[in-house]
Amino acid sequence: MKKLIVFALLGFAAVAAVPAKAQVSLSINIGSQPDWGPRGYNHVDYYYLPEVQSYYYVPTRQFIYLSGSRWIHARSLPSMYRGYDLYGGRKIVINGDRPYLRHDVYRTRYATNYVYNRPQRVVYRDYDKHEYKRYEKEQRRWEKQERHDRGHDNGRGWGRGRDRD
Repeated sequence: MKKLIVFALLGFAAVAAVPAKAQVSLSINIGSQPDWGPRGYNHVDYYYLPEVQSYYYVPTRQFIYLSGSRWIHARSLPSMYRGYDLYGGRKIVINGDRPYLRHDVYRTRYATNYVYNRPQRVVYRDYDKHEYKRYEKEQRRWEKQERHDRGHDNGRGWGRGRDRD
């Protein structure tokens, strides 16, 4: 009887130690963001691509672009934008229902003819602070005088076609 209990325990231990290999893992990511999309957003409905004036609808993975007077839903951009770099282009995240119906708003807000120039930081080296303050004071005086003299002489004065006598 002892042998039977020992063999039963060994058999049970052998069966329990073997991992189950019949498990199947299936993961479907419906509406997941594309690889070229910006990171850090929990939820995105649309991307607006201002360089090509198109939208990308994330849940159906379709591009939406204007062709004539109709909005076309397609899996890829039109052939004229074949070389467009989705990874390097600007992408604006829009959460809302059918933003392409308000295309004029987004087109003007995110116009592509922008040039971003960071303001240059002015570094004054080897200048005495007192000299710089004097320059600022003279500059303010000149600007105040320019504002005051702005066209109030109605053309009477030197340099307006009249010579000194």
